[in-house]
Amino acid sequence: MGANSSRFFHFKKVNGNLKRSGIKSLLLIQVWTLQMYYYLYSNNRELRKMENQITVTATINADKDKVWDYYTNPLHIVNWNFADPSWHCPTAENDMKPGGTYKARMEARDGSFGFYFEAVYTSIIDGKEFTYEFGGRMATVTFESLGNQTEVTVTFDPEKENPVEMQRGGWQAILNNFKTYTENN
Repeated sequence: MGANSSRFFHFKKVNGNLKRSGIKSLLLIQVWTLQMYYYLYSNNRELRKMENQITVTATINADKDKVWDYYTNPLHIVNWNFADPSWHCPTAENDMKPGGTYKARMEARDGSFGFYFEAVYTSIIDGKEFTYEFGGRMATVTFESLGNQTEVTVTFDPEKENPVEMQRGGWQAILNNFKTYTENN
């Protein structure tokens, strides 16, 4: 084993400064960079999720304060939190603080099927955005003032059981229902 066998880089002194030399060091840097990217990508849940997230959006004809209130207040949530008129949201609870829980019952009006959607808030910027974790996935909801309108954007991690387009369509339908309810009340 030679003196340089365990070193990745070769250095030489040029005008009193150390400089890397040789094509071997350039190739090793490129390989190391790719290996580090792969390591960071495969071990960084947030980096992986950014590539797979689904985003839905709606522009609501109402000011941001009203939109925030109607989106986060259980008295309003029960009136819009369903994707289809054959469903409804009979109950909702919202403890809106980091570590607080959100819980809404979503069920078919005929009683044939239903479930609780439960989440835990991980961050909240009052009146602007919040992030929550649900079933090992994350979602962020943002509110952007556009004068007398507010853009609501929901970005979430997809689940694996249903196609992405089906999930996007369902979440968009709920957001559209929210828009209709907020604009008409």
